[in-house]
Amino acid sequence: MVGSGRGLTARSGRPPPDVRGSVGPVRFTELDRTVSGISRRMLTLHLRGLERDGLLIRTVRPTVPPTVGYSLTPMAREPHATLTGPVGWAERHRGDITAARAAFDAGTPAAP
Repeated sequence: MVGSGRGLTARSGRPPPDVRGSVGPVRFTELDRTVSGISRRMLTLHLRGLERDGLLIRTVRPTVPPTVGYSLTPMAREPHATLTGPVGWAERHRGDITAARAAFDAGTPAAP
């Protein structure tokens, strides 16, 4: 969701809900509770933009209060396999990258 390199982190200590692989919609309240670094207003705007782009389906259930959920469209699910490779690589090598940066900043060449 965010290209800052920091990403969105879970407030509750749990991983954010996986909208990509979920069978049913992920509720807005669950997204809001687990995602930090973004206000409710900005989360709503981003979700609405993704809905407008045809990447999310917004489902509103007529309960009191209304229950809102989001799920990915088939078009949004398509790049999932392509993107999981680079994400997995970055997660596996996070420590190596941090060590290389520290060595570079200290003026010590990193080991190959």
